[in-house]
Amino acid sequence: MRRPFVFLFVGLLLASMVLAGCGGTTTKVRVGTDAAWMPFEFVDEETKAITGFDIELMQAIADEAGIEVEFINVGWDPLLAGMAQCQYDAAISAMTITEERAQSFNFTEPYFAAGQIVTVRFDNTDITGKDTLDGKVVGAQIGTTGAIETEKIAGAILKTYDDVGLAFQDLMNGQIDAVVADNPVALGYVGKNPEQLKTVGEVFTDEFYGIAVCKTNTELLDKLNAGLAAVQSQGLIDTLTQKWIVGK
Repeated sequence: MRRPFVFLFVGLLLASMVLAGCGGTTTKVRVGTDAAWMPFEFVDEETKAITGFDIELMQAIADEAGIEVEFINVGWDPLLAGMAQCQYDAAISAMTITEERAQSFNFTEPYFAAGQIVTVRFDNTDITGKDTLDGKVVGAQIGTTGAIETEKIAGAILKTYDDVGLAFQDLMNGQIDAVVADNPVALGYVGKNPEQLKTVGEVFTDEFYGIAVCKTNTELLDKLNAGLAAVQSQGLIDTLTQKWIVGK
């Protein structure tokens, strides 16, 4: 007497599994970000939500790829370590694609071109670019290409910070002489503090941002690359650049 019920139950279970495999459910992806890189990712002071260029881009890519994103705010060093150990499925955080990082996790295709630039106080007249940092105390976030490039500058005295915002704050307070950071990030801080900060000299590195992906999850990498290609073809990168960088 129980067989029909058992067959019915098994049939319903198999059907639900097939539906799930055919897109009946949405994949949830844990995405790490160091929300201190305005205008790419930062915490809105009013809403307390993480927002910015990267956040809108990642959400659009996720929509195209049919995945659900959970953003996790984490410091830069723990973010890199966590990605290497696949504690996060992916990470988007104005992250420069480097050979060293690519050994620990995968990267999508590049989505933004950037480079390092020097920022000083608005009234500074003796620092005109990276070649005039000899003997100067230069702030940069630890573990970033800004810190790596500053170490290569002859005579520059590197001071590292866990948060790039703290470096810019020390610069405005006169605690350090300059900050080396990604050009769009520097422009974001200058834009918010035009009477206190300015960039000097030219961008002196060529870098490209990519979305980091857990080394073992090639399926997710393919989905994100497909989603990225889709939003790029729609002109989203230009739209976000105008909104978050040029228009700030």
